Amino acid sequence: MEFTLSTSDDKIKHRLLRRQLRRIFGSEIEPEGYWSTLLQAVSDAYHDADNERQLLENALEVSAMELTETNKKLRLIIDAAPAGIVMLDREMRYLFANRRWLQDHRLNIQDIVGKSHYEASPTMPARWKEALQRCLAGATESCEEDAIVQPDGSVEWVRWEARPWYAADGVAGGVILIAEDITERKRAEEQLRIAAVAFQSRDGMLVTDARGTILQVNQAFTQVTGYSAEEAIGRTAALLHSGRQDVTFYRTMWEAITREGHWEGEIWNRRKDGGIYPEWLSISGIRDAVGRITHYLGTFSSISDPKEAERKILELAFYDSLTSLPNRHLLLDRLQQALAASARSGQFGAVLLLDLDHFKTVNDTRGHAVGDELLIEVACRLSGTLRETDSTARLGGDEFVVLVEGLHTEQAVAATIAETIAEKLRLAIGQPIPLQGGARHITPSIGITLFRGQDKGADTLLKQADIALYQAKDAGRNTIRFYNAAMQAVVDMRVEMEAGLRRALAEGELLLHYQPQVDANGGMIGAEALLRWQPPGQAMVSPAVFIPVAEDSGLIVPIGSWVLDTACHQLAIWAKSPATRNLVLSVNISAGQFRQPDFIDEVKSALQHSGAHPAHLKLELTESLLLEDVEKVIRTMMALRNLGIGFAIDDFGTGYSSLAYLKRLPLDQLKIDQSFVRDIAIDADDRAIVTAIISLAGSLGLEVIAEGVETVAQRDFLAAHGCQAYQGYLYGKPGPADQIDQQIRSGSAPHACLF
Repeated sequence: MEFTLSTSDDKIKHRLLRRQLRRIFGSEIEPEGYWSTLLQAVSDAYHDADNERQLLENALEVSAMELTETNKKLRLIIDAAPAGIVMLDREMRYLFANRRWLQDHRLNIQDIVGKSHYEASPTMPARWKEALQRCLAGATESCEEDAIVQPDGSVEWVRWEARPWYAADGVAGGVILIAEDITERKRAEEQLRIAAVAFQSRDGMLVTDARGTILQVNQAFTQVTGYSAEEAIGRTAALLHSGRQDVTFYRTMWEAITREGHWEGEIWNRRKDGGIYPEWLSISGIRDAVGRITHYLGTFSSISDPKEAERKILELAFYDSLTSLPNRHLLLDRLQQALAASARSGQFGAVLLLDLDHFKTVNDTRGHAVGDELLIEVACRLSGTLRETDSTARLGGDEFVVLVEGLHTEQAVAATIAETIAEKLRLAIGQPIPLQGGARHITPSIGITLFRGQDKGADTLLKQADIALYQAKDAGRNTIRFYNAAMQAVVDMRVEMEAGLRRALAEGELLLHYQPQVDANGGMIGAEALLRWQPPGQAMVSPAVFIPVAEDSGLIVPIGSWVLDTACHQLAIWAKSPATRNLVLSVNISAGQFRQPDFIDEVKSALQHSGAHPAHLKLELTESLLLEDVEKVIRTMMALRNLGIGFAIDDFGTGYSSLAYLKRLPLDQLKIDQSFVRDIAIDADDRAIVTAIISLAGSLGLEVIAEGVETVAQRDFLAAHGCQAYQGYLYGKPGPADQIDQQIRSGSAPHACLF
């Protein structure tokens, strides 16, 4: 006998039927009643199956709601986690990211789901990529402290863990990555480490809260005052008052601390045994993030003990007050001893001169307090990397000297060892340095010179190391260079050229040439003023040779002033003729000249004395000038723009302009660099770059001019893509001002000057 179930879900009805039959026949059944009983059971099962299916559906609906609620709770917990959590598939595409991950990486969930993690994190270190691939093979990777260098040079510290997640088939379906930003913790640890080292000073030190209650003292404090740490902590600094200074003295002292954050001077204090002694006291206020003084640091040394006074005098005379390293005086003494020892042993030694790359930027952007903190840390790293027999000194600013003795009797071997030491120092300094307001990644340039015997004096060695250092800077920074005779020849030539430039500026050997600038129809709209140097009786010196010397020596500032004055006088002359009165003259401004505090007044003076119209003057700035202190650059440009002066970015496309800043600058024109124009007819990359620059200029409402236009093919391509103005040999070489006058009077047509 067969029973056929007709239902939308046969599997469910079959299960329900079997369950019902088991329930019915759970006990003994009469044989003769088997079939009737079975028929009755099946009949009842049909009815009960519908009821139980409804119950099952209701149960499933309730379970789904409970599951949804549980998922919501889990999502809230994961989103509230202090660490960033992300889930990736095998191709490293995003499946999920919690709120902290999105915040830390400045991402939106809709922008990343389904996209590659590598694409969303272009600065991801290679070691992370390798770790993620190992996870797909079943490994769990982690790192408690990992330094990540950001594109702006800052450093962030991360603690991370990556582990595989598995699909139903047991195969790794991807990776779960958990990352926690521990930058603040690392900064705090570094500050504590530096503070701990500093607190072991031979001078007495105490830290108080804002009310003057002593919180901590060092061992030297106990030695000088007689008070143990237990006796001093919790009391105010008044326990040391001797009574020799009156209320007015202390009021004046605290007024200075409140106003300037610091006070230093001589004061009389009382020891625990009642003895009164003079000391040199320095008090500094420690401020929180909003500028409120939260603690005071007092540093003092007794000046009554003749031995202590002598030690203090020697320390001031021979050691750097900031880093406690030997200063120049002590270095020269040690270098003289090293030369004598080298003469006796026949072994080579080395002088390494280190300079921190772009240290001025740290001082300008973070403040001198942060700059000092960085110098202290560099000094610690130098001392910690070298042998005890080596010497480290600070010459001043961001320059350090390392003296290494007993390298080897063979010069080649000695040079190899010196280079190895320099590389260790370079890597040590190059590690991220946690500072107030954010970690910093700074690099050194290092110059090396070798010595053996006393054939060279200490000053000569330092000069040679400085020459090598200059070559390291010139080679791109963060590198090492040895001194050699060829370097000396280059330096001598630069010194001679610098002297020649000073003479040229004083005796009128400099002159301006002018290169025409034309519009799309070939009509002359202006010119660019180009600096030239013509020594008497000699060939003209190339600007590519003398301008870098002028910039390095600082002569570019007075030379730039002369160029500006001369250009404005030429504008005034052109204004007298109807044919030239509307010409716009472009003048290149160096970064050094632009950053002078009186630059705005200098431009005003040049215009007033010459009578030139401001609207006919255009200042050309380089992209690199715009990268530092953008807000100040904008203020200076706006002040000059209010006078009617125009601005152009010279050599656009060769630097690293930020579009965020570019749109804020009061610019009139972008100048396409000739390096992109030169091969525009045959190089697809150059064509793409030029097209992009023209499009960008159009989007920003700026004019665009191309320099270095020498052929009709170049001009035609530029014109076809919307370039409005041109400059180059196709329209005229740079020459004296009367060449411009003659070209306008003759009505020279476009591409009339082919060379």
